Order: sequence, then C-alpha cells, then structure tokens
Amino acid sequence: MNTTISIPNELRDNLKEFGNKGDTYGDIIRRLLKSAKERMLHDFLYDDTDCVPVKDALKRAKIRWS
Repeated sequence: MNTTISIPNELRDNLKEFGNKGDTYGDIIRRLLKSAKERMLHDFLYDDTDCVPVKDALKRAKIRWS
C-alpha cells in the first residue's frame, strides 16, 4: 500500500540529487534512511565520551583491588 506525502518543491528537488536514473522517491528515501541508521550506529559504537584509557583503568583497578 502506498501513501502520498506532501513536501515542498525545494525538498523534492533536493531528494532528486540523491537519486540515480530510474530511482523512485521511495528508493531514495530508503537509501537515505539506511545510511542515517548506519551513521547513528557508528556514532553510538564509537562514542568515547566518559571513556577511560586502558592504562588508567588498570592503574585504578590495581589500587582498588590491591
């Protein structure tokens, strides 16, 4: 089943820039969503916020459990 989504012409034109010959808007949107999900997963997996270098973690562990 299909649906119609109303978008501004400018956005439609921007979507076309991501398409290849013969692509439907659905094809383009699917590819963009896949790319966005992969990027989100990458950013999550490689987020080093609040990370401690291994050397520091080992030092802390030795002090705590000496």
